[in-house]
Amino acid sequence: LALNPWDVVLCISGTIISCENAIVVVVIFYTPAFRAPMFLLIGSLATADLLAGLGLILHFAFVYFIPSEAVSLLTVGLLVTSFTASVCSLLTITIDRYLSLYNALTYYSERTVTRTYIMLILTWGASICYGLLPVMGWNCLQEPSSCSIVKPLTKNHLIILSVSFLTVFAAMLQLYVQICRIVCRHAQQIAVQRHLLASSHYVTTRKGIATLAVILGTFASCWLPFAVYGLLGDYSYPGLYTYVTLLPATYNSMLNPVIYAFRNQEIQKVLWAVCCGCFSSTLPFRSRSPSDV
Repeated sequence: LALNPWDVVLCISGTIISCENAIVVVVIFYTPAFRAPMFLLIGSLATADLLAGLGLILHFAFVYFIPSEAVSLLTVGLLVTSFTASVCSLLTITIDRYLSLYNALTYYSERTVTRTYIMLILTWGASICYGLLPVMGWNCLQEPSSCSIVKPLTKNHLIILSVSFLTVFAAMLQLYVQICRIVCRHAQQIAVQRHLLASSHYVTTRKGIATLAVILGTFASCWLPFAVYGLLGDYSYPGLYTYVTLLPATYNSMLNPVIYAFRNQEIQKVLWAVCCGCFSSTLPFRSRSPSDV
């Protein structure tokens, strides 16, 4: 096959994604203090994005060096599984943040740990099921007219994935709106109790809304173009359109470590300790509560 520059860009993106998320996975796995629910969910997100990056690299390698329909199904299945798990992990993190504010008094109970494991099982169970569909026979290799914009996925399969992504975005939007309301209410109550100026309440509220905009804006700008095109596009459309919408979706996995892991102060402490050569798995941490909104 002639080398497609878009495939090269996707492979480079996969390499960057793999390196970033491998750092997060290693830090969380080798630090016993990172066993709180929020770190488990961040670890799940990083693992999903790491697999997505590896899937992009393997897909490039197998398409150009070991072309095979069976191998193509496996790599596409890995990509579907990893990207689905990544999106679902974002939803579980949002749910965890909402519950940590809504049920602040009971958040540190054993029920929270149990709920976290249930969400992880459901996330990866559903993602693996989605990824196995092409391998189990739901593909368009024998019937090209049923192909979607992403071969060998069928049009119906991609519609299900696109609707699922749009549903996750709607749920995240609703939850973050509720989170923003709770944060604004708490900030106002604290300002009143401590007789602070109105400007203090305004600064806190603006910071929460700005963080909310970054999280939802990143997810929407990365995934919505591909989800909408997956619903409206057809296999007869130029492949350029698929690459143009798929590439931003991969950038979401590149930005997730920055938004959800590297901004966390406790993970930052471990990373700085590693860089300074004084890593210790028993480093003291300021807090085990979820990170900022």
